[in-house]
Amino acid sequence: MNQRIVPAVMAASSLMAAELPVKRVVLYKHGVGYFERSGDLASGESARLDFKASEMNDVLKSLSVVETGGGKVSGLRYDSSTPLDRRLGEYSFSVGAQVPLAQFLDQFKGARIEMESGGQKSAGAIVSGRVVAATEQQPQRDLIVLLTDVNELRTVDLSAVTSLKLADGVLQRQLRDYLGALAGARTREQRSVYIDSTDAKGRKVAASYLIPTPIWKSSYRLIFQNAPQPLLEGWAIIDNTTNDDWTNISLSLVSGKPISFQSRLYDPKFIERPFAELPDEQAAAPVIYAGAVGGAMPAPPPAPMQAMAKSSPGRGRPMMMAESAAAAEPMMDRVSNVSVQTEGRELGELFEYAFGQPVTVRRNQSAMLPFLQQPIDARKLLIYSDRSSPNPRTAAELTNKTGKTLDGGPITVFDSNAYAGEALVETVKTGDKRLISYGIDLGTRVTTGIDSGNQRYLEYKATRGSLVIKTGIEETTTYTIKNIDNRAKTLVIEHPLRPQYKVLNQKPVEVTGTMQRFSVALKPASTETFVVKEDYLHDEYVSVSSMTPDAILAITQNRTVSASGKQQLERIAAQKRAVAEADRTIRGAEQRIQSLATDQERLRQNISSLNSISGQQEVVQRYARDLATREQQIVTLRDQAAEQRTKKSALESELNAMLEKLEF
Repeated sequence: MNQRIVPAVMAASSLMAAELPVKRVVLYKHGVGYFERSGDLASGESARLDFKASEMNDVLKSLSVVETGGGKVSGLRYDSSTPLDRRLGEYSFSVGAQVPLAQFLDQFKGARIEMESGGQKSAGAIVSGRVVAATEQQPQRDLIVLLTDVNELRTVDLSAVTSLKLADGVLQRQLRDYLGALAGARTREQRSVYIDSTDAKGRKVAASYLIPTPIWKSSYRLIFQNAPQPLLEGWAIIDNTTNDDWTNISLSLVSGKPISFQSRLYDPKFIERPFAELPDEQAAAPVIYAGAVGGAMPAPPPAPMQAMAKSSPGRGRPMMMAESAAAAEPMMDRVSNVSVQTEGRELGELFEYAFGQPVTVRRNQSAMLPFLQQPIDARKLLIYSDRSSPNPRTAAELTNKTGKTLDGGPITVFDSNAYAGEALVETVKTGDKRLISYGIDLGTRVTTGIDSGNQRYLEYKATRGSLVIKTGIEETTTYTIKNIDNRAKTLVIEHPLRPQYKVLNQKPVEVTGTMQRFSVALKPASTETFVVKEDYLHDEYVSVSSMTPDAILAITQNRTVSASGKQQLERIAAQKRAVAEADRTIRGAEQRIQSLATDQERLRQNISSLNSISGQQEVVQRYARDLATREQQIVTLRDQAAEQRTKKSALESELNAMLEKLEF
């Protein structure tokens, strides 16, 4: 017998489950797809849905099941994502890599086994297992000691055993489960969801869900032809990255971006719980309950809702065919010979293209399907927006009057039955329009000149002591356009839309969030100039209290200042002059007082020196009289300064009141 254990799947499913084929797919632009599956199940049969592990979070968030035929969905089962080491740790044994059989069986001490060796069967309880190392005379041996049914201890060399079986059914099941967990770990990408039912007869089951899918992509062909209108042809590029074939499914494509997010629902969440022990058991004492004095017992809680709500069934009728290429005007050879069979309809803020015929896309394959082909309003023009380049771009203005939302994507342009260039367009709702550019027009050159004027004072306003001065600077941009070709053209100039700039002489035909668009008609083989004059308007805030009287009076000379504003400013200027005059008087008195105090200090020093000299009494008396005179002058000046401070304080209070009431 092989002495090494090789893990293998040993369990078989006790309940057969049928797969439900995919019937409908709706692809979105935000990374998820909506799927519907349905099928007939036999009596007692469960349905199985297979997913990738990475899809399970969205499946558990969105899965909806409906069963017809009288049965009820009794529950859903799905493969657990419990970590392998946690699952295997629940068993009392383990299977290591390249473990000898004797060492493995040593974990089942006391378990009864049955084996066959040389055509003879034997049985007994496992006492121990050991491995005897190899020597020069004999190879490594796996030995097991058994307690036989006749109570003999017998050593068995497992190399001679041809079959071996655990007699305990519980251990057999545990070993199968253990090996099944190991096998499942090797196929981690495959997860199955089982739908069980209480019905014992055949029935029909439908399931719908969301899973992550690649977004569908759109590409267009814009064909200018000899017909009243150009033709727009749209192709949808889809990718089937699921594990299922999409065979004759109903396919819809939705333009728009609903909100979607991921939530961790599949991975089990474990939390740490505290240990709690019961106190020593004691005899329970009787409890006396007080009698009720009013009110009523609360009503019992409502019965729990059914776990899974039924979803609406899928579409029962085919989609109507959209306008086909045969209904359009005669087309040139460049038009693809495709059959477009889609029905478009609004879904709130979204738009759906539903294919009228079944679609087949095998798993891990992609497909390119036409979803639009009809005339569209489009006119050729030139766009100039890049001032670093002298040449404008060849472009077209598309107006979406198709009644359908045009999903964003690349556009390949054909003109005169030849390739003309490529463009990108954002999603265009019905009734909206877009500009697209697909080439450089070398037959037109544009130069730009900018000139700025002097600053002008446009308006003065005042409120609560603050002066708002609105100034303007005129800026002139001159576009010189030379049309070299001998044919007329229409040029759209994209001029920057800047805050605080106001256009004076032109009116834009269209304004975006960052640009103003002006249309200029170019004559054949001619030079045109297009001038855009703008005023740069700027508000400057100045505190009137910080301005000099001369600066305030200078503002009153501006003709934009109202008569009331001039009177208020003139009074404020006069009041500021009065405050300044009072301040000058105070400073003059303080300077005179400081000078007299210096003289007094000098006279005191002289008197002190002369008092010690005989015969200087007359000089000392004269100095004393001068000292008294200066003291009187200081007293008078201090009184004058105090009076001026009081006056200045009153003047400042009046000035603050004037500033607070300043308004014009």
